[in-house]
Amino acid sequence: MSIGVVSLAGDQALAVAQADAARVYRDLSPYRIQLSLENDGWHIDYNLKDPRLKGGGPHYIIDAHTGAIVSKRYEQ
Repeated sequence: MSIGVVSLAGDQALAVAQADAARVYRDLSPYRIQLSLENDGWHIDYNLKDPRLKGGGPHYIIDAHTGAIVSKRYEQ
C-alpha cells in the first residue's frame, strides 16, 4: 500500500482504536496517544504518560483504506 493513497483520515482510525481500547482498558487517561501513518497503515500507540509506572497500553495498526484493525497488542 502506498501512503499517498489513503481513504481513512487519522481521526477515523483513532476512533476505531479508541473504541477497542476503551472496551479493554476502560480508563485511557493515563496514556499519551501517538498516531502515525506508515506504509502498512495507521499506527496508534498508547504509551504511559508517567515513566515510573510499569506496563503499557494497547498498540494498533489500522488499515488506511478500510478502517479494519490489522493488528493489536495489549500491554498490561
